[in-house]
Amino acid sequence: MSLGVTAIVLAGGRGQRMGEADKGLVLLHGKPLVSWVLERIAPQVDEVLISANRNLERYRELGYAVLPDEMPDFPGPLAGLHRAMAATSHPLWLSVPCDTPFLPENLVPRLYADLLSEKAELAVAAVEGQLQPAICLGYTHLRAGLGEFLARGGRRVGEWQSGLSRTVVTFDSPQSFRNINTQADITEAESAQFNGK
Repeated sequence: MSLGVTAIVLAGGRGQRMGEADKGLVLLHGKPLVSWVLERIAPQVDEVLISANRNLERYRELGYAVLPDEMPDFPGPLAGLHRAMAATSHPLWLSVPCDTPFLPENLVPRLYADLLSEKAELAVAAVEGQLQPAICLGYTHLRAGLGEFLARGGRRVGEWQSGLSRTVVTFDSPQSFRNINTQADITEAESAQFNGK
């Protein structure tokens, strides 16, 4: 059954801890990080959009719409989310970073179930007591308030979310939410086995 969810893959950052590499295109086991994320997420949603600011043609080759920020100078993931929310075809959006290749295969159903049962505006993933604010499910009507937050100079994802009706969904596997931030993380991930369940 369709849940009416658009996934927004956030790939628009500077990649400062990766030597300013375009992190979504950094290879893990010979495949771009963003491709790992897409393989996990696309089967769980009805539509996929990619938020990116560099190498737009390479991202478009993946077969999804690619949306650069409307705000200049890499203002952060919320700017990408705000831009992409305007292009969604569904009432709900899922935000995921491009550097989390082992996301759970039940991410969307878990977030969706809690969002509805708690009558919240936003469902945020957590693991081992740590919020994962960039991995969340929310309603597209939040775009107006997000635009106001950005216009006031707000940039932090957690700060924006703290003003919303939010439910936290706890997952069991820390590996599922592992971020690939540095080349050392790539090396470590390639030497380990993560099933992301």
